[in-house]
Amino acid sequence: MLQENTGSGMALWIGVWSLMKKYDLLRSGDNIIRVLDVQQESVLVIDCVKQTMPVWMESAWLESHTVCSNEELFEITGIRIMDTDALDADQKKVMHERYTMIAPVVSLISDDKMRPKLICSIAEERKVSRQTVRKYLCLYLSYLDLAVLAPKKRQNERELTQDEKNIRWALNKYFYTTKKQSLMTAYTMMLKEKYCNAMGVLAEEYPSFYQFRYFYRKTRKMQNFYISRNGLKNYQRNNRPLTGEGVREFASSVGVGMLDATVCDIYLVNDAGSLVGRPILTACIDAYSSLCCGYSLSWEGGVYSLRGLMLNIITDKVMWCKRFGISIQKQDWDCDMLPATFVTDMGSEYKSENFEQIAELGITVVNLPSYRPELKGPVEKFFDLIQDLYKKYLKGKGVIEPDYQERGAHDYRKDACLTMADFEKIILHCIIYYNSQRIVENFPYDEAMIGAKVKPYASCIWKWGKSQTGANLIAVGSRELILTLLPRATGRFGRTGLKVNKLRYHCEGYTEQYLSGGTVNVAYNPEDVTSVWVIEDGSYVEFILIESRFEGKDLTTVKELQDSQKIIVKGAEKDNLQARINLAQHIEAIAGSVGTDKDVHMKNIRNTRKREQGRCHQDFMKEGRNND
Repeated sequence: MLQENTGSGMALWIGVWSLMKKYDLLRSGDNIIRVLDVQQESVLVIDCVKQTMPVWMESAWLESHTVCSNEELFEITGIRIMDTDALDADQKKVMHERYTMIAPVVSLISDDKMRPKLICSIAEERKVSRQTVRKYLCLYLSYLDLAVLAPKKRQNERELTQDEKNIRWALNKYFYTTKKQSLMTAYTMMLKEKYCNAMGVLAEEYPSFYQFRYFYRKTRKMQNFYISRNGLKNYQRNNRPLTGEGVREFASSVGVGMLDATVCDIYLVNDAGSLVGRPILTACIDAYSSLCCGYSLSWEGGVYSLRGLMLNIITDKVMWCKRFGISIQKQDWDCDMLPATFVTDMGSEYKSENFEQIAELGITVVNLPSYRPELKGPVEKFFDLIQDLYKKYLKGKGVIEPDYQERGAHDYRKDACLTMADFEKIILHCIIYYNSQRIVENFPYDEAMIGAKVKPYASCIWKWGKSQTGANLIAVGSRELILTLLPRATGRFGRTGLKVNKLRYHCEGYTEQYLSGGTVNVAYNPEDVTSVWVIEDGSYVEFILIESRFEGKDLTTVKELQDSQKIIVKGAEKDNLQARINLAQHIEAIAGSVGTDKDVHMKNIRNTRKREQGRCHQDFMKEGRNND
C-alpha cells in the first residue's frame, strides 16, 4: 500500500514538474516561492513571503507545492502593486533608478559566484549598503513587476478641509506663477471666485488673510516657489543648492578651456580721432588653474575673433608681449598649446561648422545650455576682474559707468581718447597681473601641491598642473591651425582646372583629376582668394589661382567684380541682339542683289585664281609713302 501511495505521489509530482515553467509561483500552505531557473533536477527559487535571497533546491523538494496565482501572493503578503500609469513622475524616477541598480544582478541571478561580487560592486558604486541592494533585488524577483520598486506616496495625516482646498487652488492659480502676484492679491482673488455670489457679494463666512498666510507658510516649498515665479533657468542659475564641486567636476586637471566673449565697457577712437565704438574681448580660461590661455581683441566678434583667439593661444607669449613693448618671463604666461577640451555656450560662432572643424585636431567641444553663464564661471569671473582692473584708472577716458542707459546720463562716447593699440597694451598688462600676481582664492590644494609649495597664482598652478598626470594639451602649428579653421567648400575638377567659388585653380600633378572630373573638399580663405587647399587624407594641398586679375583680393571684392561684369555684359545684350539683326539684314541685302541663275565655269580654276591674285595685289610700300 505504501509503495502504491509512493508511486502515485511520484506520478503526481512528475506531472507537476513537467508542467512547471520558469517564473511560476508555487505554494505550500502559507509559503509561496517563485521559480527563477530550472537546470536538470535543480531549481532556483526565492521565498516571496520572507524575501530572502534565491537558493538552489532539488526538484524533489517541491513535491508538496502546487502552482498558485499572483492574487494568492498578494493576499498572503498584503502587498498591492500600483498600476504604473498611476505613479507620479517622482515615483517613476525612483522606480527606474532602483531597477537600473539591480539589473546587472538580475541578468546573472543563477550564477552563485558572480552574484555576491556584483552586489558588493553595485553597493560601492551607488554608495548604498549591500542589504539595500539585496532588498530591492528580492522584492523585484518576488513580484517581477517594476512598480513594486516605486516608493509609496506619503499619506497625509488628514484630508484637507474645503477652505484649505480653496486656499491651495488660489495659491496655485495666482501666487505660484510668473506674474509674481502678492499673497494679498491671491487672497482677494480667492474670495472673489470662491466666496462671493453671482452679484459679487461676500459670504458670511470665509477664511481670514491670516489663515491664508498660515496655510501658505505651512505648505510652502522653496523649490516650487522659485521655479514657478522665476522660471527653471533662473532657479538653476541663482537659487539651486550649490552642493557640487563646480568646475572641478569636469576639470580635474589642466586642459579644459572655457571660451566666451564680451563687449568692453569703453569707447575707443581711431588714429584720426574719430569714434569707432566698443571693442570685443574674446578669451580662453583654463578651468582648472583659471589661467588666461589666450585672448583676442577686435572690432568684430564671431568666427573671426575665434581664429585670432586660437592663434594667440599657441603663440609664444614672451614674443607676443614684446611686440607691444612689454617684457615678461616665460613662467609668467607659459601657454603655447591648445586645451584638449573647449567648453562654450550656445553662441552661433561656437556651433558654426568652421569652429566644429577644430575637432580634426583631436579637440572636444562641449556646448553648455543657453542662459547658464554660471556653468562657465571662470571665464565670466575673468571678464569681471579685467574690467574692474582697468576701469578705475580710465575714468573720463571713454569708460562706461553703470548709469549710461539712464535718462539724462552723460554721453561717455564724448570722452573717448584711447586707440585700439593703446587699449590692447592695457589689456595685456591686466592679463599678466591676472595670471602671475593675482591670488587665486579657495583653490583646493592637495597634499602634493602643499608639499611642493605651489604659489596661489594661476601661472604657478598651471605650471604644476602641466607636470601632473591627466594634463591634456595639444601641440599644433599655426599653419595647421589656420587651415583647420578656414571655411570649407566643394571644389569641382574639370578641363579648365579646379573650380571653387566660381574661380579656377591649378596644381602640378593633377592632370588625371582635371580630365576625370569629380568633386573634392576644399579649404579657402575669404580674405585672400590667391590660394585654396584641397583636403586629402588629412593633409592640405595648395592650389594657385589661374585668373591673376583677382590675385590678392578678398572673396567679397571678387564677387562684386564678377557681378559688375555680369551687369555690364547683360546691359550690352540688347545692343548685341540689334547688331546681329542688322548684320543679318546687310548680308541678306548683299546676297539678294546677286543673281543665282548664272552658270559657274569649273575649268582652269588654278589659272583663274592666279589672275585674280595679280589683279588684287597692292603695293603696300607705295601706300605707306603716300600716307606719309
